[in-house]
Amino acid sequence: MATTAASRAKTRPSPRPAPARPPAQPSAKVLRRFRAVFNAVRHHFHSVETQVGVSSAEVWALSQVAANPGIGVGQLARAMDLHQSTVSNLVRTLALAQLITSRRGEADRRSVQLHATARGMKVLAKAPQPFTGVLPDALQRLDAATLKRLDRDLGLLIEELRADPRGANVPLWANES
Repeated sequence: MATTAASRAKTRPSPRPAPARPPAQPSAKVLRRFRAVFNAVRHHFHSVETQVGVSSAEVWALSQVAANPGIGVGQLARAMDLHQSTVSNLVRTLALAQLITSRRGEADRRSVQLHATARGMKVLAKAPQPFTGVLPDALQRLDAATLKRLDRDLGLLIEELRADPRGANVPLWANES
């Protein structure tokens, strides 16, 4: 007796549904959120470097110099919330790449005034925004209550990690290549 496609379909067992995924542990859910944050930051770093050929930190510093002609290294460090030696290294790299110029102050010869060059302005025109990076930009858009809660909760996590408090002063991009 010949079987038809219709009769075979009736006799075949229906496919089993995929086993239900057990509900995620709260810690696993939070870990995935951290991964999403870090991957967004890493993606932005990579996008900037791919599109303009300089690091996201250099673009951020360059954007600050362009927005504040004549800014000093100390002022730039405060604007970026970075140690002055870190910013000095960024400034040196930008100057070597001819993206900024560094001039001694007229009144105080010890001070340095930074200015974006035409070449630096072209880099900024091609660079993806936000110049500050996606994480600082997102944090700036959060309301005060959310930031306060994040600060408190991340403080608890940092305590659990027994993290070196000096790590708070190391930029995320410091170890990116």
